[in-house]
Amino acid sequence: MGDRLTQLQEAMDQLCKQFVATYYWLERHHDLEKFGSNDKIPDLKPDQVKEVESVDPETFKAGQLELARDLITKEQQIEYLISTLPGLDNSERDQMQMIRDLEEEIAAAEQQRLEAVKEKDEVLKKLDSLICMIRRYK
Repeated sequence: MGDRLTQLQEAMDQLCKQFVATYYWLERHHDLEKFGSNDKIPDLKPDQVKEVESVDPETFKAGQLELARDLITKEQQIEYLISTLPGLDNSERDQMQMIRDLEEEIAAAEQQRLEAVKEKDEVLKKLDSLICMIRRYK
């Protein structure tokens, strides 16, 4: 699993896809109604594709409710991810102190690495001299 920002971006992408899918479902399954006295619902020709596949009102209402719940659940996941991001509860001074502490840790780790490299070089020199000595005695 990625870091918090990656998770947040993926959740936002999923929410956008859910919005599009919800819009498509609602637009595709609504009931055809007239809004004014001059409105007409055209009759379809046999070779014409239906733009709307109406479902009964109970199924439509249930679908709306399920889609709304899914959107709310995803939004709550996003809110949770946002709340876990670092820095929301820390002042700028606290964040700067955390950065300084991390820099000190990095400096200590770098010092250990340099010592390990130096030790490795010394061991390699000793090993090289031992190999040279063995070659001489053969």
